[in-house]
Amino acid sequence: MPTVTFDGTEIECEAGEILRDVLLDAGETPHNGLSSRLNCHGMATCGTCAVEIEGAAGERNAAEERRLSFPPHDPHDGLRLACQTTVQGDVEVTKHEGFWGQNVDE
Repeated sequence: MPTVTFDGTEIECEAGEILRDVLLDAGETPHNGLSSRLNCHGMATCGTCAVEIEGAAGERNAAEERRLSFPPHDPHDGLRLACQTTVQGDVEVTKHEGFWGQNVDE
């Protein structure tokens, strides 16, 4: 059973689950500030659930590629959308600063 590590919390889940759902079900959030209420609810259109992931996650899909290819995101930052990312094994998740979590360098 994969383990998701997020902000010091370890969460077990099934392989193939959507990262956003795993976090929300555990009482965590892939959103910063008001974006926890002002988001697309998993449709890959807003980009507010962008996170950095280390570990075994599924490949980016077309919707994720599209949203991460325009501002405020930079397609070269390596961020993923939690709403589109499947957990395939143990992963460590980091949420960066900024409304969209886009401030990777901070």
